[in-house]
Amino acid sequence: MKTTTKAAILALITAPTVAFAQLTPGDVAGTAEADILAFLEAEGYTIQETETEGDMLEVEVMLDGAEFEIEVDLTTGRIAEIEAEDDDDDADDDDA
Repeated sequence: MKTTTKAAILALITAPTVAFAQLTPGDVAGTAEADILAFLEAEGYTIQETETEGDMLEVEVMLDGAEFEIEVDLTTGRIAEIEAEDDDDDADDDDA
């Protein structure tokens, strides 16, 4: 019975971390760069680079060894796009 209890407790502890960093377009991250970065870090992302283009903040992040670009609308604070970065994209840049 102790094994079952330990397994149940372990499942409860680890389950939230699986869903922890599940962002989707439309989620509100904030309208100030500092707030957006704090939001992403709280979700488990490591900030690599930021760039502002017009009303959009583009944030390059890492999560569990995978790279993503997250675009946030600075006027609404909503996540506009989440794009996984491919290593192939870097190879294409070298061919140009």
